[in-house]
Amino acid sequence: MNEKLWRVGTTYIPVTNVDQSADWYVEKLGAELGFIDKDKAIVNLADQSIFLVKAAENQSLNFIDSYGNERFSLTFEVNGLEALKKLHYDFVQKGIKAGEIEDRGHAGRNFVFEDIDGNMFDVWSELSIAFKEKHFKKA
Repeated sequence: MNEKLWRVGTTYIPVTNVDQSADWYVEKLGAELGFIDKDKAIVNLADQSIFLVKAAENQSLNFIDSYGNERFSLTFEVNGLEALKKLHYDFVQKGIKAGEIEDRGHAGRNFVFEDIDGNMFDVWSELSIAFKEKHFKKA
């Protein structure tokens, strides 16, 4: 078999109120609303389609690691530490629940933020090399 997976095209995020969540993602994160009905909204964010799907109460993307810590399942990337600091500042100013910028002992820095349903997301200050090569080609 010579076929391979090329990219993640869609992520599904559980939400309690589709309309409120869609508004939050558009207003707070700058997502573009592509579609909405009573059961789901499709927003475009970070070059990906994200489905905000009406789910049962207390559902989230988060999981508990082997040490009992609640963890995020998605990491967004920004282009450098200054971009990370600016984004963190903007999130705090917009009232987004955002943790402190952390040094986790690897390249770059990170912070975690939450949407209105408590879904946790990570932001990392380093773009992958392949992404940089593709999108930031030297002229």
